[in-house]
Amino acid sequence: MKTEKMKVLLYLKKSGLDKSGKAPIMGRITIGRSIAQFSCKLSCNPDLWNSRESRMDGKSREAVEVNGRLENLLLSVQSAYQSLLSKGCRFDATDIKEQFQGSVQTRCMLIERLDILIKEKENHVGIDIKEGAIHGYHSTRIHLQKFIQRKYKVSDLVFSQLTENFIHEFRQYFLGECGFQESTFYNVATHLKTVCRLAYREGLADVLLFDKAKISKGDKKLPKALDRCSLDKLKKIEFGDLEEEMETARDIFLFACYTGAAYCDLMELSKSHLVRDDEGSLWLKFNRQKTGILCRIKLLPEAVRLIGRFHSDERETLLPYINYKSYQSCLKALRLRVGISFPFTTHTARHTFATLITLEQGVPIETVSKMLGHSNVSMTERYAKVTPQKLFEEFNRFLSFTEDMQMSI
Repeated sequence: MKTEKMKVLLYLKKSGLDKSGKAPIMGRITIGRSIAQFSCKLSCNPDLWNSRESRMDGKSREAVEVNGRLENLLLSVQSAYQSLLSKGCRFDATDIKEQFQGSVQTRCMLIERLDILIKEKENHVGIDIKEGAIHGYHSTRIHLQKFIQRKYKVSDLVFSQLTENFIHEFRQYFLGECGFQESTFYNVATHLKTVCRLAYREGLADVLLFDKAKISKGDKKLPKALDRCSLDKLKKIEFGDLEEEMETARDIFLFACYTGAAYCDLMELSKSHLVRDDEGSLWLKFNRQKTGILCRIKLLPEAVRLIGRFHSDERETLLPYINYKSYQSCLKALRLRVGISFPFTTHTARHTFATLITLEQGVPIETVSKMLGHSNVSMTERYAKVTPQKLFEEFNRFLSFTEDMQMSI
């Protein structure tokens, strides 16, 4: 077999400049008529790149580090070439590329590349990045990995495994099961898009993933809650023999209205989360999955009654499990059935607890904040809108107060 001579060229991809003006360093393997390109996972200022020597000019720490890594990379390519040569089989440039790096697309993974991005961002804290922004990246990583583990049963995914539908499935998980808002997911999606854009520019991904995916920024309107009339309509629904899932969804939603717990927390509640105080009152104590903050909720008689209805010795969880998609579908059907005017979600129950069940009944906002597991009262203030009923009661109280003043005069 005729031995083909291999050539390796290192060059800058000047069309892919980053914000700092650096271009990614790329490699090209040529053997015979076959060509394979790869990313060196390094970047360089175009003014400092020596194209003839395929290295970075200067003796700075950066130049020494980059040139050292480039030399090791070239040695790895040469080693791969020699290894394939020793097997005595035909091979081309792509075979060499896959041999020396296990195929870039197969080896470099999503979470792995996100970790690199986070480390780069951390090095810029106090320079052009605020420390608070880093917390957002860490939060994205946590929820992204949880989603991957839950859906794919692995800790990470290679870029070649990702499809355009991935970001939409992640959104559904993030909003529905984690209970976040659309505006929060917009920031998370921005982080995800950034990682995929970098991966494409560096040659780690064959396609530019999620570039055309339209993600809503969400609205800043006050969260909607059910009024007393709508809540009573839901409570009075009568179900047929074949509507067991619908009835379960209704009861879980009502339980959420009386406790303020999010869907993801409801599905994880166990009997160990129930605690009785010295007066015999039943409390629900658990840590929110979203924030880790401890919630302490004194159970109302309606919630206690629903727990009794849900009781089963065959499971450890407090409530029966219902799939999120099925839950959402049932809620939509329930809304249409009783004629509620606006679309409501699993999170509407949490808003109802905050507004109708607690704040409107005179519970101090600081207490409501602790029951909801908010990190600060300012988050709870979004729920503390003045409802018509509350306005009417306060106005009557004002009139009564002024009458007393006149009488005393």
